[in-house]
Amino acid sequence: MKKINLHSELEELSPEELNPTERSLLSKAQIVSEQAYAPYSNFHVGAAVLLENGEVLQSSNQENVSFPAGSCAERLLLGYAGANFPDTAPVMLAIVARRAGEETWAEVSPCGICRQTINESEKRFGKPVTLLILRSNGNVLRIKGISELLPLKFNDFDPE
Repeated sequence: MKKINLHSELEELSPEELNPTERSLLSKAQIVSEQAYAPYSNFHVGAAVLLENGEVLQSSNQENVSFPAGSCAERLLLGYAGANFPDTAPVMLAIVARRAGEETWAEVSPCGICRQTINESEKRFGKPVTLLILRSNGNVLRIKGISELLPLKFNDFDPE
């Protein structure tokens, strides 16, 4: 038997340690989270992405009565970016979440499907996407590429 150890490196930063671009992106994600349509989970997620051309896009989760058929903020956002800016790589993605009626931000990270979607974007453009995830204590996780959260990602699709 061979044992394989996987290692991930995440940075935790205080709000003061963030640069202006990071602060702005997180703020946009917080604002758009208020537009979430989440009547079933009451879990409001906001995401904002900085594209290589300087464009900033944002989205929130959108649920469906056929729960869990709704769409995550991250997937909606990256899908929109890919459809409307097909030749422009995402550089940084900020993600926040809060339960309806609560003032503190929730501990969150992208779900498995969103992680795979981020991976596909990285694969498409050949470069990692820096993730910023707001924590309940106000600090931010900075993650340099989806491999840190999804070390055994699905990357090989050969139908033959």
